[in-house]
Amino acid sequence: MNEPVLVVMAAGMGSRYGGLKQIEPMDPEGHIIMDFSIFDAVRAGFKKVVFIIKRENEQDFRSVIGDRVSRFIEVRYAFQELQNIPGGFTVPEGRVKPWGTGHAVLSAKDYIDGPFVVINADDYYGVHAFQMAYDFLTAHEDRPGEYMMVGYRLMNTLTDNGHVARGVCVTDEKGMLKEIHERTHIIRKDEGAAYTEDEGKTFTDIPADSTVSMNMWGFSSSFLTELENRFPAFLEQGIQENPLKCEYFLPFVVDELLKEGKATVEVQTSEDRWYGVTYKEDKPMVTEAFKRLKDGNVYPKMLWDEL
Repeated sequence: MNEPVLVVMAAGMGSRYGGLKQIEPMDPEGHIIMDFSIFDAVRAGFKKVVFIIKRENEQDFRSVIGDRVSRFIEVRYAFQELQNIPGGFTVPEGRVKPWGTGHAVLSAKDYIDGPFVVINADDYYGVHAFQMAYDFLTAHEDRPGEYMMVGYRLMNTLTDNGHVARGVCVTDEKGMLKEIHERTHIIRKDEGAAYTEDEGKTFTDIPADSTVSMNMWGFSSSFLTELENRFPAFLEQGIQENPLKCEYFLPFVVDELLKEGKATVEVQTSEDRWYGVTYKEDKPMVTEAFKRLKDGNVYPKMLWDEL
């Protein structure tokens, strides 16, 4: 079995944040969130990372993160481009939005030669998540249809500064994923959280201790074939119903495979606190969190001087 690969989705420009948030420094030493994630991944055993980016951002990523970490982990770059869709389809006029996380991972398929873990570039997952993912993938020997997900308590993933998107999970008594419901507009409430699907006209409560996906998945390499085979059907429907904004989400594909009995997903829940910069107002909280983690010796002051 080839070594597990870390895949980092970094093609989004962060419209709610207002800039290229993935390369915004989060501590006085100039580290970005990806520094902490890749540092944790290297400590867990990962030896290769693929950054999925926009082609025009390649030089920024090389100078801000790629060249620095390449001393410790093999680095590859994949480009998510709107025009990279199957024959017979065309990009709808006026569309600028990427095709979603499923399409992002497909953009990297030429660099993924074994089981792989997918993460968001602008989310901090905590130390334990990468070790859990690496251990699962190495133990399961790239067996088709055997996946894992690192889950988080919803209350540990909310921001006070706006809404967030989360995959709300339903698991059985053994911790295996039964269903996942993508909620793209979740807000914090005094008693917990709630989501809306009609632009805020009505809200439905969600228990604060619900297990949610932060898009940290562990897949066997065969998942790439499933993504590729199902993409045309998504485009057929999505372009017809919502041509400018439809997205091919990873959880949608996972949910289909679960319903068809073609996959299992073991949910390993982390009690770590999620940190991210969905909005500019989130940055002070994230900066303070990394300071506490360094003060507690979870990380050294200068990450890449300690490996």
